[in-house]
Amino acid sequence: MFPPGFAFSQSSLQDYADCPRRFQLRYLDKLVYPAAETEPALENEKHLQEGQNFHRLAQQYLLGIPADKLAKLANTPNLRVWWENFLSFGQTSLIGLTGLYPEATLSAPIGEFRLVAKYDLIAVSVDEKIFIYDWKTYRKRPRNEWLAARWQTRVYRSLLVAAGGSLNGGKPIIPEGCEMVYWFSNYPDEPARFPYDEVQYKRDWDALVRLTEEIQSASSYPLTDDRQRCVYCPYRSYCDRGIQAGDPEMLEAEMEAESLFDVDFEQIGEIEF
Repeated sequence: MFPPGFAFSQSSLQDYADCPRRFQLRYLDKLVYPAAETEPALENEKHLQEGQNFHRLAQQYLLGIPADKLAKLANTPNLRVWWENFLSFGQTSLIGLTGLYPEATLSAPIGEFRLVAKYDLIAVSVDEKIFIYDWKTYRKRPRNEWLAARWQTRVYRSLLVAAGGSLNGGKPIIPEGCEMVYWFSNYPDEPARFPYDEVQYKRDWDALVRLTEEIQSASSYPLTDDRQRCVYCPYRSYCDRGIQAGDPEMLEAEMEAESLFDVDFEQIGEIEF
């Protein structure tokens, strides 16, 4: 049932939590998207493309390419604002960090499969505290409570503790030593910060084990009872859940559009349990 090389990610876990049927259609049946997520579709597509371009600019900057050489690539009004905000952020918040790992990918076994996450930035401070930075280009800033409940927040922190020792000089990472920071390109002075501790780590990892076991043992993948989620789902026509797409700003308030990525497991460090 599960395709060769399948791995759990924050995206697949969130899809299952939102709607088991969407998980099945996207990850098991691998169906293409038959419907737009939001209206107007072209406007939303442009915003998503700008977000991808911004992430590439941030990655290249963190790899050492001079800002003045990258500035010309910020070639839309949104990108120019986001880029200037990011440079100001970098000149203050990233000073004094001893290790920067942009676009880092970590993986660890979970049951019969792996759990994998790709991070915008993992940064190590002089006092060996480790920060997870995630760039968000949302039109509106989401509530911290919404972010805290997302599987991304739980997966990224727990997987860093479980498998991030290679980024910490080979030393284990204690939960109290890591923190996740969502930085919003449209709200640069309003980051969402999520410290961590041992209790949260145990809770998160136990929840991940239970959820992945539930997914693996499922005999069916039912539709969500929350039809509002279907308004923003690109698979809704497969389920006879409507044609009209939702408003893009409402999409960001309710759901997060996740990008899928291909993973070369030969390039990922793995921890043994």
